[in-house]
Amino acid sequence: MADFLLELFSEEIPARMQRQAAADLARLLAAEIAGAGLKAEGIETFVTPRRLALIARGLPAETEAVSEELKGPRTSAPPQALEGFLRKTGLTQDQLEERDGVYFAVIAKPGRKTADVLAEAVPAVVRAFPWPKSMRWGEASLSTESLRWVRPLKGIVALLGGEVVPFEIAGVASGRTTLGHRFMSSGAIEIADADDYAPRLRAAHVIVSSEERAGIIADTAERLAADAGLDLVADAALAEENAGLTEWPVPLLGRFDPAFLDVPPEVIQLTAAKNQKYFVCRDKAGKLAPAFVCTANIVASDGGASIVAGNQKVLAARLSDARFFWEQDKKKPLAKHAEKLSEIVFHEKLGTVADKVERVAKLARWLVEEGIVKGADADLAEQAARLCKADLTTGMVGEFPELQGLMGGYYAHAEGQDPQVADAIRGHYKPVGQGDDVPTAPVTVAVSLADKLDTIVGFFGIKEKPTGSRDPFALRRAALGVIQLILRNGIRAGLEVLIMSTAGGFVSERFYEGMTDEEYEAASTWLEDFNAGQLAVFDIHDFFAERLKVQQREAGIRHDLIDAVLIEDDLVRLLARVKALQAFIGTDDGLNLLAGYKRAANILKAEAKKGAPPVTPAEAGVHGAVGMDSGLRRNDAKVQDAPSYTPEPAEAALIAALSDAAPKAESAVAAENFQGAMAALASLRAPIDAFFEDVTVNDSDPGKRAFRLSLLVRVCSAVHRVADFSRIEG
Repeated sequence: MADFLLELFSEEIPARMQRQAAADLARLLAAEIAGAGLKAEGIETFVTPRRLALIARGLPAETEAVSEELKGPRTSAPPQALEGFLRKTGLTQDQLEERDGVYFAVIAKPGRKTADVLAEAVPAVVRAFPWPKSMRWGEASLSTESLRWVRPLKGIVALLGGEVVPFEIAGVASGRTTLGHRFMSSGAIEIADADDYAPRLRAAHVIVSSEERAGIIADTAERLAADAGLDLVADAALAEENAGLTEWPVPLLGRFDPAFLDVPPEVIQLTAAKNQKYFVCRDKAGKLAPAFVCTANIVASDGGASIVAGNQKVLAARLSDARFFWEQDKKKPLAKHAEKLSEIVFHEKLGTVADKVERVAKLARWLVEEGIVKGADADLAEQAARLCKADLTTGMVGEFPELQGLMGGYYAHAEGQDPQVADAIRGHYKPVGQGDDVPTAPVTVAVSLADKLDTIVGFFGIKEKPTGSRDPFALRRAALGVIQLILRNGIRAGLEVLIMSTAGGFVSERFYEGMTDEEYEAASTWLEDFNAGQLAVFDIHDFFAERLKVQQREAGIRHDLIDAVLIEDDLVRLLARVKALQAFIGTDDGLNLLAGYKRAANILKAEAKKGAPPVTPAEAGVHGAVGMDSGLRRNDAKVQDAPSYTPEPAEAALIAALSDAAPKAESAVAAENFQGAMAALASLRAPIDAFFEDVTVNDSDPGKRAFRLSLLVRVCSAVHRVADFSRIEG
């Protein structure tokens, strides 16, 4: 067994591409050699700004000989079929085997040297490599058939067990030499074998492991900050990015003018990290300190003093620009900035951002006035909504789009707006994902909820809903945000009410100013579906249901149990009900009741197929699979409450248990005592078990049979008032 080392040396690879490139190299090589019957025991990958490398461990010296059998045409087939098969296999007719009137070709493939397989595989991988962006270079670039690589390819190391695997790619021949650090190493470096690679390059001031470089950067930066009496603002992504920019990372501490601290700290941090790839520091009180950590790619003779001085000048220029934007933006109130929102298109079918703000403002006020969002002032909610997008027209957000909302909050505070308004502007985009802070301040909740509902309903209205992995308008994220806002704040409103009220805002405002009658009629017809089966509303409702399942999966809530209680439109009630149901199904009583229910449902489904007169769901009080979906049928016009004969003991016990449990369960659900509803259902477990054990449902007596089927309808109805057990798996 031998190890294979491959290094592809080039000009600088962008840091953002390096992690995926390393994974792609391992994946593509493994797939390419697998076609020849080779599989490595393991593959290690390495990447630096100038090299992409891997070591495939434990490769055999050669592939195993194999015999491949191909089935051909029948011996009675036309000559053309046989000729085609012979061309495909490269054999003659006398080399074929005949079995039961069918030709077979048995092709023996001898083993191949692994080096030969690799010599073919690597060029194929390089030419098919999926760089997000690549280039051609040199004279060969005049041809579209020339090699494309992320940056000009300069060298290739290819060693199998210490021996060079010979091949050539676009004039670059494989060998055993590479280069070390651009500045701290000179001359070619010879690599003996795979195990020699990392140590030899380290001696040439190249750390080939990106993970190791990122760890050095993070640890050293933290130590430098601590030595200065500060705390580093840790950023794993920034450490990884700096690792992608350096082969021998040397973090250095620098300072900037404390006068810049008048600018919001988020602006300073984003300027330092995004533009200059610097870490920032905080003092022991948690406030931003006038210090940063940059990462050099060289051990400087002066200890890094010149590097730090140069970086301090660059950062000062960047912060001066940021302070200019900050001062200029504050010269106009947010309301004046908001006037320019009419110049920004939100979506061609949904109008401008100003149109959206108008809808959101009215919806936020409605949420407060209807008592859906409690504890908020309706005027403040409307005011915050009208200003929440104003910072989109400011210079600062134009430079740093990531700060939208946040800067609006700062500007609102600076101009003396009510703190609740400033906080709502700052936080109305939240939550932007799982784990993000969920607003709880009432005014912020009203604006955030209105903004997200408007986005979801609007895009569904113009038939731009997510499909598969495609979600260009981040509607899934918006829906998760709505769910989190509702659950975190205990908002008691049905989704249908929220959806329809939001939709009404679009229709009343004609989506956007200047919309023609024809456009308005075409765009708003989806709302009319509500009166003809609620198709559009159900579409959005189902979308929320799927997002709820995703969100609750991490909390350990089963998706089938959510399906079982989706009759609930109030998400707070729904979640309380599903948690009680999950606890109940986890008990013996719950499991046995589920089994009894399914037995009853299956009997009723079987009866429905026999063609008896139909029973409506309303008559039976049954929903879901046992009513509407199953087409339940029976002989009587009404479900019978008492038999016309003397019931058997087990039958009488079930009748009594139902009479006691059904109203208790229904009352408990109405009172939102879902544990109590489950306890009431649990009392049915033993009577149902005994009924199926001792009583024949399909009795030869038509009267008994009809009543017992009716009794099963009542069982299913009682259960369905708590949850649709037909949707529960198991």
